[in-house]
Amino acid sequence: MTNAFSEQLEKLGVLLADGATGTNLFQMGLQSGDAPELWNTDAPEKIIALYQGSVDAGSDLFLTNTFGGTAARLKLHDAQNRVRELNLVGAELGREVADKTARKIVVAGSVGPTGEIMEPVGALSHSLAVEMFHEQADGLKEGGVDVLWLETISAPEEFRAAAEAFALADMPWCGTMSFDTAGRTMMGVTSADLAQLVEDLPNPPLAFGANCGTGASDILRTVLGFVAQGTERPIISKGNAGIPKYVDGHIHYDGTPELMGIYARMARDSGASVIGGCCGTMPGHLRKMREALDTTERGERPTLDQITNAIGPFTSASDGTGEDQPVSERRGRRGRRRG
Repeated sequence: MTNAFSEQLEKLGVLLADGATGTNLFQMGLQSGDAPELWNTDAPEKIIALYQGSVDAGSDLFLTNTFGGTAARLKLHDAQNRVRELNLVGAELGREVADKTARKIVVAGSVGPTGEIMEPVGALSHSLAVEMFHEQADGLKEGGVDVLWLETISAPEEFRAAAEAFALADMPWCGTMSFDTAGRTMMGVTSADLAQLVEDLPNPPLAFGANCGTGASDILRTVLGFVAQGTERPIISKGNAGIPKYVDGHIHYDGTPELMGIYARMARDSGASVIGGCCGTMPGHLRKMREALDTTERGERPTLDQITNAIGPFTSASDGTGEDQPVSERRGRRGRRRG
């Protein structure tokens, strides 16, 4: 299957993805607890501005404002009957921005976690998860996305359910997990585990990797973990703009545009071929990332010491793959919003 994502990746070698959704929408007036997806119909001009901001900063690819677009997530806002509508419109707005741009822009349909815990630990069945992901995927497909983009997943069961749903929708896809718990996902998945998981799927993703998590240093270590498995599949790295800190009643990310430029260059050199930002990443960060990718030659794969010297310390002692690493306590933030 030929598709815009693979074609652009082959043509350009490295794709610059977008930045945060939530951080940028909060700047536009979104209130904590509100569903960003409702803005697809209630404030479409702001969603167009969100997409346009990434394109103007140099992104080759952006994600739609549909992260919480499953029935399970929209039910929290009494909008579970609007899955098709909100995903379709979010995709159509993205298509509008991409199609009027002189260069080729890939529109990726964002699909986040359901926020539910799957059987046998939780109550969400595999079949219901597939049904919800399929419903969302169909809306995004109808709206014209080029590729589906699963992100911020913690559990392998949910990753598999989404993959099955995307096959039913007959859509190409990419998938990332969030390695935010001492180098593992909240449900204990390591970088090595994910590299193996994607190869075991009947319909593997076009690219896989990590998003969100903790700081930029940590996600680079995770990328190196993928590379160490010998994968030949393109790797995605969408790291946060630094470390989140609580300042004057608000979450602030301490990563400067200059730091994110260094991160982008080191992500490429580490082995990632799709590089973007997550929480805290604004257009100003993306411009520095674009500049770094365009003005520096590919270098040697960095060592862990070179990463920490350039970007800052890791937030955990290891990447979670060592035999001495216990599975982290399985609790925390289920299905929190990207960005």
